[in-house]
Amino acid sequence: MDILRWLIDIFNSHIELGNGQTLQVREVVGNIFGLASALGGMRRKVWAWPVGIIGNLLLLSVFLGTIIDPSSSLPHLLGQAGRQVMFIAVSIYGWVRWRQTKEQTGAAVEPRWASWPTRIVLIVVLFGGTAALTPLFAALGSYAPVWADAWTFVGSLLATWGMAKGWTEFWLIWVAVDIVGVPLLFSAGYYATGLMYVFYGVFTLIGFVVWSRQTIRRSRESDPAVQNV
Repeated sequence: MDILRWLIDIFNSHIELGNGQTLQVREVVGNIFGLASALGGMRRKVWAWPVGIIGNLLLLSVFLGTIIDPSSSLPHLLGQAGRQVMFIAVSIYGWVRWRQTKEQTGAAVEPRWASWPTRIVLIVVLFGGTAALTPLFAALGSYAPVWADAWTFVGSLLATWGMAKGWTEFWLIWVAVDIVGVPLLFSAGYYATGLMYVFYGVFTLIGFVVWSRQTIRRSRESDPAVQNV
């Protein structure tokens, strides 16, 4: 019981930043797990998915704000909270898909470009989904600007789905999410996640370059015209 109480105390503890501002320990830890998952994803490791799920569960409890913790001074971000639930669902799919693919081919996923019709669908869903969810999030009391919360939710869904499918473009969707998500998180007081998003912005560009090179190399290896040169 003492160990359990100690874990609960750590789970609910805060790091003082000064000027009355604090960081929740579980927000920091959740983002560390998220970073580890992103690194694993860039290296196409199956373990990236379960590690990410742990981070999602921690951040879900953070973004529910006063809903889960009445004493919290932070607002709840329904888009950010909802995307953690979405992450978990899609991550389970990605985990199963990558594991099965690795058992069959020896590689968890082979990066490839999405087709132009797929790219168009992704763009339409990103903007259309944001427009559709903004009124809903506003009605539920999400933090303003509500459209930014909706944008990060829809973009995160598409990026995670694209990663599971092996579409190299999913990294660019993350860039679009980070551009909007960083100002939103800082304005809402979620500094640990906001700082992590800044790092993610740089990391996603690196990930895009890494996956792009792998995609181009794979295309050349499968192109008979290139092989015969």
